[in-house]
Amino acid sequence: MSPIVIKPDLAIDLATAGAVVARTGVDGQIAAISLLYGGEISAVYELALAGGLPPLVLKIYPDSMSWKMRKEARMLDLVRDRLPVPAPRLHLADASRDLIGLDYVVMSRLAGDRLGPLEQQLPPPLRQSAFRQVGRLSRAFHDIAMEAFGYIGPDGVWTAHADNRTYLTVQFDRKLTEFSSRGGAPDLALRIARHVEACSGLFEACAAPVLCHNDLHPGNILARADDDTVTLTGVVDFEGALAGDPLKDVAKALYYLSAGQREAFLEGYGPMTRTEVGATLDIYRLLFSLELWCWYAQFDATDKLAPLIADMELLLRSQ
Repeated sequence: MSPIVIKPDLAIDLATAGAVVARTGVDGQIAAISLLYGGEISAVYELALAGGLPPLVLKIYPDSMSWKMRKEARMLDLVRDRLPVPAPRLHLADASRDLIGLDYVVMSRLAGDRLGPLEQQLPPPLRQSAFRQVGRLSRAFHDIAMEAFGYIGPDGVWTAHADNRTYLTVQFDRKLTEFSSRGGAPDLALRIARHVEACSGLFEACAAPVLCHNDLHPGNILARADDDTVTLTGVVDFEGALAGDPLKDVAKALYYLSAGQREAFLEGYGPMTRTEVGATLDIYRLLFSLELWCWYAQFDATDKLAPLIADMELLLRSQ
């Protein structure tokens, strides 16, 4: 299967950036344009404004996933003033395509640096403090109730499910089908399917869906540190948000963290009253490894696949 290239590769000149800013109603002149860190999907630029005005962020979506522009705008409206950490303020969502040729949003540029690189420079007490704050942020997302289980689209939950067991059964089936179509081992797919069927009762413990960021890793969190404190200053990238089990979101957040970071995250997150929390986190990690394998396989990133297979095998053996 041929690799898929999604992320837009655009050169945004000063005149185009100025026309974009003019549509936002912000009264400022473009001083500089720089490419910001971003994932595989969207192209993200910082628009520096003259006269000391706060900078803006221009996020451009690929044509094949233009609907994510409307989704992100919807998510930013949903979380406004409901999190302990700032989310970007939306200035403009433009689907006209007459300036850039693709859908885009313009947002406020949050203060701080990405937590991923920053935390590597922090002493252990500050690193623990940062990830306790990440845990509290995750809990705040999960205080936002949703109307049904499922992935969130531009106008609400897509293919809404009334219960978590149905949602997760469908999700595993869909990803196992994709796994097989992309060359995944049939024996592994069969063992995962049998394991999910045996453990599917774990999904029933979640009675009501909540908002899940679904990508709350240190690259999507901003922070600022001084000599003796560290403070989270922002959370970004709501493209992957879903409505589901909070433990599903916790499992994905923990996936990116070291043992010490996981401990601090869980301390900040607070008590979990569910039974069999560990087993539930493990089966959600299995789903995430499967999803990530399918994601990398479509880009032909073969060097990423073997560790994910090893993780899935380990999770199956541990049960």
